[in-house]
Amino acid sequence: MSDNTLQQTTALIRGPFELEATPGSEQELLALLADRIAEMLEQRPEYLMSMLYRLDVLEEKIHPVMRPNAPEPANWGLARLVLERQKQRLDTKKTVKPEPLEGLEGWEW
Repeated sequence: MSDNTLQQTTALIRGPFELEATPGSEQELLALLADRIAEMLEQRPEYLMSMLYRLDVLEEKIHPVMRPNAPEPANWGLARLVLERQKQRLDTKKTVKPEPLEGLEGWEW
């Protein structure tokens, strides 16, 4: 992940998860996020699930990482899903440019 992409991804994740540290790599960001998600799973699981919904992490991807027989702890699996989704959002913003809206004269604020 390039430095610019890391900074943008960190910015998307920092606010909702209240991360204060600035990671130097994708692996550090993943570790910070996994630690925060572990706290949230213990203390505020309903809020975490609501946040995952708002961040558009698909429920069908969440269920397998939450199972007891998942290949890695749930906090790491969820952190990977959040990171993956935010990288997808950045990619979409780079590749999809909406057409400017026309016919809105007089509606400026």
